[in-house]
Amino acid sequence: MNNRSEVVVITGSSAGVGRATAQRFARDGANVVLLARGSKALDGAAQELRDMGCKVLAVPVDVADAEQVEAAAERIEQELGPIDIWINVAMATIFAPVSDITAAEFRRATEVTYLGAVHGTMSALKRMRSRNRGKIVQVGSALAYRSVPLQSAYCGAKFAIRGFTDALRVELMHEKSKITVTMVQLSAFNTPQFQWGRTRLPRRPQPVPPIYQPEVAADGIHYAAHHRRRELWVGFPAVKAILGNGVVPWLADRKLAKKGYTGQMDDQPVPADRPDNLFEAVDHDFGTHGRFDDRSRSFSPQLWATTHRRTIAAGLLGAALLTTRALLSGRGSRRGELDGDE
Repeated sequence: MNNRSEVVVITGSSAGVGRATAQRFARDGANVVLLARGSKALDGAAQELRDMGCKVLAVPVDVADAEQVEAAAERIEQELGPIDIWINVAMATIFAPVSDITAAEFRRATEVTYLGAVHGTMSALKRMRSRNRGKIVQVGSALAYRSVPLQSAYCGAKFAIRGFTDALRVELMHEKSKITVTMVQLSAFNTPQFQWGRTRLPRRPQPVPPIYQPEVAADGIHYAAHHRRRELWVGFPAVKAILGNGVVPWLADRKLAKKGYTGQMDDQPVPADRPDNLFEAVDHDFGTHGRFDDRSRSFSPQLWATTHRRTIAAGLLGAALLTTRALLSGRGSRRGELDGDE
């Protein structure tokens, strides 16, 4: 029997959803690898896991550089053993209208968010193929289906990840490979992204409510890493956005044209000394959560339902059987009364 702890690699794991995901796997006793640009945040995330008793390897990596990602993967397998799960979370963005974004900024956001996922996937596949096992999880967003104004760079990259992942999934099916790939589409989450993502907005950027805590996303990602799902949607807003856009995209266009700007900004001006992590790591550890703790939800009924489908199905079946039995019993009693009347 193999008692080896699973080796889990998480990119973008120095803050937000990536950091919460690392903590979730650490609670299961996994050996966790943190890949992020070298910073106080990466050091802080690694120390948190060590304090939990987790075996952790923190590797400073810019996922936009394929050679750095490949070198990290080689080091991981040398020090910890075969990679079981690779999770691509890393992202970079800019909040601004298209007309206010430079070509260099578009390129950088795309290289980190989209090509970072491609680079991680390629390095994972290079090792998993020889063993014919492993799991790759791409962390996406409802914005991979429904774009919003002021986030064109991010939306474009998330759409690209979905296209790349769909193609890869079919290729693995064609090869009859036992490697599986899942994409997790998230709603809005309370992460430091809104404190250090580059912005040219007049007021501070914010996620569109309702907002969830990163630990909710982490639970969904952990589930996706251990179950065969094509996609997993986390939070009812993601479900509503994805399904709604598929049916009436023109309605979403109109609503976003009216409310998509104000809904993504709060009422405070952008501070002059606000950090910016688009091209360089921020030399500060913001932790896992953003500034929206008092507005964020720690539980998603939708996620519970989608990860407990068998329980729900069994409950519905039991209820149906009890209802049927009650109806038949009632009919039998009524028939007996009628027979007695005769």
